[in-house]
Amino acid sequence: MTRLYLQGRTETVRSNTIEAKEFVLAFVDPAVPVDKKYKLLLKAAEVHAKKYKDCMNGKGIDRHLFALYVVCKGQGYESEFVKSALSLPWTLSTSQQPQQQMSGQHFSVNEPELAHLISPGGGFGPVADDGYGISYMVPDDHKVFFHISSKISSEQTNSERFVRLLFESMAEIKELFEAVKTAKNQNCKP
Repeated sequence: MTRLYLQGRTETVRSNTIEAKEFVLAFVDPAVPVDKKYKLLLKAAEVHAKKYKDCMNGKGIDRHLFALYVVCKGQGYESEFVKSALSLPWTLSTSQQPQQQMSGQHFSVNEPELAHLISPGGGFGPVADDGYGISYMVPDDHKVFFHISSKISSEQTNSERFVRLLFESMAEIKELFEAVKTAKNQNCKP
């Protein structure tokens, strides 16, 4: 997204939308039919893609909030709105890793049986004491790399538990897609 602006820029894509919430609530509810869960997932993804494009085109909110903060500080003005918007805790801080870390001589594995355990790049720590720092990379259609960190001193966080639940959720999403595919194939047969 930084290529659209001279000397680059960043923006935060806020993915916690009403549509994402509706999907998650339906997804964990066994009474909701598979086709409805799938439709809600597609809607949440559609809204997320639009928000991402908006951020790429300077229509996000975080950099505008930061600009308001800088202006307020520079003018010596106290804004309750800015103070409240910027003081919300960031218990989940995520960022995508650059794809170029996947290429070149630096990403080679001498033992092929361990190749699935190796990931490029690095991670970062949590922003809040009771939060998580998560970096991720989707290099192709068959891999996803995560680096997940949290503070051991926090009783609210546990990186091992987060990894386990993340992988369980990914497996459940895969099952959802397989169920939808199976249902579509059965409906197409004469």
